[in-house]
Formats: sequence, C-alpha cells, structure tokens
Amino acid sequence: MIACSAARITFYSKSIIVLMQALVKKCIQIAILVTPMYKRPTKQQMLRQRITMLVVMVFSILFLVTAVILSILGYRLDGDNGRLEQGALVQFDSLPSAARISVDGQPTSLQTPNKRSVIAGVHSFMFEKQNYRTWSKTLDLAAGTLTWLDYVRLVPNQLKPGVVREYDTVSAVKASPDVRTMLVQTDSSRPVFERVDIRDRDVRTNTLVLPAELYAQSTDETATHRFTMDSWDVGGRYILVRHDVAETSEWLVVDTESVGRSQNVSRLLGITVTDLKFSGTSGSVLFGLTDNILRKIDLSSATISRALVPNVTSFSLYDTNIITYVGRDVSSGLPVAGIYRDGDAEPVVLRTASTPETALAVATTRHYNDRYLAIAEDRSVSVLRGNYPTSKSAVANLEVVEEFETTGAISVFSFSPDGDYLLAQSGARFASYEVEYDRLNRAALSDDAAAVHTLRWLDEAYVWTVIDGMLSTREFDGNYAHELLPAVVGFDVTISQNGRYVYAVTQTPSGYALQRVTMILE
Repeated sequence: MIACSAARITFYSKSIIVLMQALVKKCIQIAILVTPMYKRPTKQQMLRQRITMLVVMVFSILFLVTAVILSILGYRLDGDNGRLEQGALVQFDSLPSAARISVDGQPTSLQTPNKRSVIAGVHSFMFEKQNYRTWSKTLDLAAGTLTWLDYVRLVPNQLKPGVVREYDTVSAVKASPDVRTMLVQTDSSRPVFERVDIRDRDVRTNTLVLPAELYAQSTDETATHRFTMDSWDVGGRYILVRHDVAETSEWLVVDTESVGRSQNVSRLLGITVTDLKFSGTSGSVLFGLTDNILRKIDLSSATISRALVPNVTSFSLYDTNIITYVGRDVSSGLPVAGIYRDGDAEPVVLRTASTPETALAVATTRHYNDRYLAIAEDRSVSVLRGNYPTSKSAVANLEVVEEFETTGAISVFSFSPDGDYLLAQSGARFASYEVEYDRLNRAALSDDAAAVHTLRWLDEAYVWTVIDGMLSTREFDGNYAHELLPAVVGFDVTISQNGRYVYAVTQTPSGYALQRVTMILE
C-alpha cells in the first residue's frame, strides 16, 4: 500500500507541475494582451518577474502536493472543531454486492464494493440491500489504519430450504475443505459412500464402493465392520477412512476420483496407527502416530521415518510441514505443547504445564509474512508472534501480542482457514482474537453457560453450529447471527464455492435429506 501511495503522489505531483506551468504561461499572455501600451521591461524587471513567478509556483506546488499527501494519508478537516485530523480508511464489500452503505446512521451514495475515509473514533456501518436482512457493525477505528469490512455475507429475508437428495438413513457426512464435495455415508457397516458434487447449481452424485481386497476380512461371519470417515486432504480428492472389524483396526486412503487406486496404510507398512493426517495433496505423504510416536509416512515408496516426536497425545498439521502437538515430557511426565517442522533435528517445547492435570492446546497460522502461535493452558490463552523457534532458548524471542482468559474449559481452539481470527470456545461462550487488528471479542451462543454447541468454521469469517435443531451462523465476533435451515447435530455443514448455497443434512418424517438454502438470490 505504501508503494501504491508513493506512485500516486508522484503522478499527482507531476500533473500539478505541468498544470502550474501552463497556468503561468497563460497569465503572461493575458497580461500582455490587456496591457494598452506594452513597454518591453528591463532585464532587472524581467528577473524580478521571473523570481516572483517561480516563488509563487514553488509555494503553490508545495501547498497542493502537501494537500494531496495529507488526503492520501487520510487527513480531513473536522468541521466541528476546525482541526486537521488523520482519519481511518474503511474498505467495504459484501456478497452479494451492490449493497447500500450508511455511515453513522447517514445514508451515503456508496455501494459495495467501495471505500470511505472517516475521522478516527467510534463509527457504525450498515449495509442494506433489497430482499436481504440489514447488516450493521460498530467499530472503534484508530487514525491512519485500514479496516477491511469485505467478508459480509448478506442473508435473504426469506429462506426456503430445497431438497437435494433424500436418504432412508445417514450415519456420517464429511465436507471437503475445498467446498466442492460432500461425502455421505448411509450405513457405517458398509464400505459404500455417495459423493455429492456441489460445485454447480445442478448437483451431481456418484456412488463409491471400496473393493473388498482393500480392507481386512474377518473369519467370524457375524463380525460387524465399521467404516469411519476421518479427514480429507486439502485438495479434496483423498479421504482417510478408519476400518474396524473384530480385533483389527486399520487406516485406508480412499481416492474418491479413482477408488481402485485406494491404499491400505496399515497393511502396506505393517504397523498400527492411531492417528493420521495428510501432508499436501498427493494423497501419499502423511504424518501419523504409532505407539504415541510421530512419524512421517510416504506411501509411494512404502517407507516410514524415524521417530520425530516422542510421547505425543494429539497433533495438528499446518500447511504441509508444520506440526503442533500436545504430549508428555519424557522425564517429568508433565503435559507439554510443542512445535516440529519437517526436517528439523528435534521438536521444540513451547509450554510445559505446572501440574499433570493441566489441559494444553496449541495452534498456529501465518498472516501475510507474520507467523503466529496460540497456546491455551486451562483457561489462559496466549497469542505469540515471531519466527517458529528452532530451539528452546528461541521461544523467549516470540512476542506476546495478546493474553486473555476464557470462561471455562476450552472445547474448540483453532485459527480460521486463512489465519485472520483465533477462536476459543468454552461451552456456550467464545472469544475471538483478530490477528490483523489486535482486537479481542467476546460473545455467547445462548444464555445457558453449560450448553454444548460446538462451533465450526463455515468460511474465513463465519462460524456455524446447530442449536435446537436449526443451523445457526454468525460472524467470528458473534455479530449477524441467523438461523438458516433445520440441521442434524454431528453432520458437516458447508457452503458452495461461489457462496450461493449453504448445505446441511436435515431430518424428515421418512428419514433424512441433504438440503440447501439460497444465499444469493437471482
């Protein structure tokens, strides 16, 4: 933005100089024409005239350039006190666009997308569009800042759910992270899944049947198989399925575009795995836990790495190579939270708990060029910024940018998909930290503090949960909460790539249905 401003200043400055030169030349010509008896000035008089004109031009140019620079930096003249004050720039956008913008209760001629400079301080903003519910928010804006209000999803006044598919039973639903696909499982005891393509208005489906040779069979014909969908790769092609039968538990990598190319990880490597996560989009590189030891797995070469991190209880993978984990200290047995980057010699412990009963959680993200780590210790949350440490001593170099307390035990602790917001949920209440603006928000889902409604990210700025049988969405800070359509707890909810539809599984008198509501009207 600084480079853009400098270019604009240079352009305006050159334009002003050219304009002033033309203006001076014209003034001289007019003066000559209106003078009745023109007498050629002496050299001294010509010199004084030129100096005078040059001084006027220099001061005029300086004045205009200064005015342009101050305008670009957001300075405005406050009509109430007559002082020049630096304002704040706000960028607006909405889905759908062309929403009318009001500032501090006063309608403007602006429509989304657009921008507006305001005096620093508390301001209210409102978006209005015919057939949609009004959106509003009040913010305290600091001087010289740029605030993005570009994430707004307007909700139609009338929401009419439409049936996409009907089922007699549904045992599980998993939406892919690229919001292109939903995988529906009607019976967990059968290796059959329906792949629902939600990219277009006309939804397409096809049935995936896992080949019998892919998974273990039991000699006991009465034994019940159980197939559990676990997680997708970020590309939305491969999904991990855990298969249990009798005493056997194994992991399958299912290729949803070519089921015949699916692989049995446990059988291929001859190991027992308790957790797996994809790294990248190839479907062949994963990180997993074997006997509470974190290892890297490469299915293409059928290899497993050395022990990367010992005594791991749980772990998360960010990007393709950054792992945050919670485990136990080898010597003391105390809970620890740490980070490991693929290729490092050793993991780095970020926090060691004071008691064996302390609950720890850790998450990481990248926001532009800054890296952030969030650590929760029981109810206390710390947000740190800086390079990922490569040694225990380097942990002290991380900058603490925010510390806060939650109302109780933390059940959800994660950054939003693009890393703009941190979510920490405790029961029916939650806190969200805005990374870019260093701002903490608190909100509640209901008045019942003990209520359990797990929040999940719908997109970068909106979260969802199911309350009293209805899908409820709201912004990261609790603003703009709405009930969209009936939904069943435990099944994934997703939004289409173009933001036009929101999909959820609902219960019907005859069974279940995959339904959707239209968020962008024709």
